[in-house]
Amino acid sequence: MIEQDTVRLLRECDSGAQMGLDAICGILDRVKSNSMKGLLNESQKHHERISNEIRHELDRFKDEGKNPSPVASVMSWMKTHAELAANESDQTIADLMTDGCNMGVKSLSRYLNQYRAADEKSKDIAKRLIRMEEMLAVHLRPYL
Repeated sequence: MIEQDTVRLLRECDSGAQMGLDAICGILDRVKSNSMKGLLNESQKHHERISNEIRHELDRFKDEGKNPSPVASVMSWMKTHAELAANESDQTIADLMTDGCNMGVKSLSRYLNQYRAADEKSKDIAKRLIRMEEMLAVHLRPYL
């Protein structure tokens, strides 16, 4: 049970980290503020590091991980582009990114509770990813 929950939690972390990376990469070139761009670049680096750590852990279990849901990815892309078409501003980007962070925190917290038998290392990764998303949302508040 421990190994099964560990792999499942790591898969969800893998998907969540990738979704965050995709979101950042998808809007970074549209950010006008240098300080906000710096914040998002730093967050991108953090997401890449934790994503690599997740992949390393999944490799231990000979698991390929989990890509974000294609439906969720398309819906996110559509919402982002529709909102930016209506109002392309750093405020809109901060709002979209904050919503994404909140959704990430919510879903990762749910998986952390669901896969209670996961090993401590994978739980720690999930908690750090949750904190990353929470902190990004906090740091984006001045741009809202």
